[in-house]
Amino acid sequence: MTKDSRSLRGVLFDVDGTLVDSNYLHTVAWWQAFRRLDYDIPMANIHRAIGMGGDKLIGHLLGGDPEPEVEEKLDSSHGAIFSTSWPALRAFDGAADLLRACASRDLAVVLASSASEPELQALRQAIDADDAITSATSSSDAEESKPAPDILQAALDSAELEAGATVFVGDSVWDVKSAAALGIPTIGLTCGGTSEAELRDAGAEQVFESPRDLLENLQDSLLGPAQRA
Repeated sequence: MTKDSRSLRGVLFDVDGTLVDSNYLHTVAWWQAFRRLDYDIPMANIHRAIGMGGDKLIGHLLGGDPEPEVEEKLDSSHGAIFSTSWPALRAFDGAADLLRACASRDLAVVLASSASEPELQALRQAIDADDAITSATSSSDAEESKPAPDILQAALDSAELEAGATVFVGDSVWDVKSAAALGIPTIGLTCGGTSEAELRDAGAEQVFESPRDLLENLQDSLLGPAQRA
């Protein structure tokens, strides 16, 4: 399927690993959280699960349904460890420019994040493009986390958008699967550490290296010529 640019009204952006270089910081934070509870989970396995919501990630890596108190301890430990990295958060090159370029095309720009509200504020500060952002979601806006589509539906609702009039930009296979559940085409970025092959196998229609790469090829992307009906 090719997105008809005449119908395009908005673009949803994942944040961690897509706009902000934070996936490996999350990986280390989860690794340390698991180690605190004597779970020895390889970092490579953790990285491949980044993009899932925390609850899904824990179950995926431990197998089955962990005890609620274990899940709560792991989640809170990860959050506390990751928060120490907030001052070091950096947006990928071109992230702010990409958001502004989309806004200049009269597209609603929505951050479809499942981060906590304080974490989202730290991420937005790193991006430094609030002038281009129409709305944003946080973990409190969805009952079920990725790869369930709840957070993307919340993002659509926040800007009064329809799935058929949007494109999603993300960096993980879980992003692609979440968008596919709503029929939203995905542009994948490899800057989060997932390969082009994996993103395309998951269903991404286009893949670029980074926000800068997408920006420089905007006319040839699903976000291309702004020929609105």
